[in-house]
Amino acid sequence: MNQPSKPTSYCDAVSRMNADNLHKIYHDTAYGFPISEDNELFERLILEINQAGLSWNTILQKQQNFKKAYSQFEVLVVANYGEEDVSRLLQDAGIIRNRLKVHAAIHNAQVIVQLQESYGSFSAWLYHHHPLVLKDWMKLFKKTFKFTGGEIVNEFLMSIGYLDGCHVEGCPIREKVIASNPKFLNF
Repeated sequence: MNQPSKPTSYCDAVSRMNADNLHKIYHDTAYGFPISEDNELFERLILEINQAGLSWNTILQKQQNFKKAYSQFEVLVVANYGEEDVSRLLQDAGIIRNRLKVHAAIHNAQVIVQLQESYGSFSAWLYHHHPLVLKDWMKLFKKTFKFTGGEIVNEFLMSIGYLDGCHVEGCPIREKVIASNPKFLNF
């Protein structure tokens, strides 16, 4: 009896999923497409940070809860969170209740506000440092943000079009990503 072969990539895995599957929706509409709006960049960074040690499926299932808990990812609002907000977040079962990740989200929002003041936007800061290889991006993120290890930085930058690797050759979504002119094309 022939059993289906194991997926060899994320692209292969989602190609077997129903159209309403959260992974398929993310893969087909968000993963690797350029983002330039600061609140969206902040959202993606916070989701990647919260995924550390967990499955991406867990994060996708909780994405709307995160959006509500973190004030629609409004950078300036989150940057001004205080202890009452930390307490609220740590009691919110709809998100990941990890003290380090909650504090990192607030700290990173504060850093993004500073980057906006210095560069005009978080997006402009990213573009200012482009192109870098992953190792250099990792060093930059480590000295700038909290809770941004190598895998988080890699996935964040791939997910917003700064590094190649989201979609394998032959994936029809890769062609759509390429057509959206991601930053990795200008490396």
